[in-house]
Amino acid sequence: MARILAIDYGAKRCGIAVTDESQIIASGLTTVDTKDLLSWLEEYMGDEEVELFVVGEPKRLHGEPSESEKLITPFLKKLNQKFSDIPVKRIDERFTSKIAFNTMIESGISKKKRRNKALVDQISATIILQDYLYNR
Repeated sequence: MARILAIDYGAKRCGIAVTDESQIIASGLTTVDTKDLLSWLEEYMGDEEVELFVVGEPKRLHGEPSESEKLITPFLKKLNQKFSDIPVKRIDERFTSKIAFNTMIESGISKKKRRNKALVDQISATIILQDYLYNR
């Protein structure tokens, strides 16, 4: 079975999480500079089989799209052009950064490491992927 790959898309960097090959466990993989994301995905997919992309869908409290969606839409078009055989599922990502930060506190990660926004993005991608796995 192929993996599912989740992306927490951001203006500067993107958190990446993947499942195991059985699609049971979501794990944070890395953080990639946004400008390098498509080339990173191409390289990753040369080594790993991916059957689905799960991309966070940023929304405001009342459910309307946030300003970040304007950045994600062009990326999704490029993603679909480059990997047209792999479907994309969108998952509501409201509060994932807050949940990620709280998870870091609860797990005993030091204050210095909690300031690492790349780690927050990676954990956020993992939360997005876990949400997808739980609700599919």
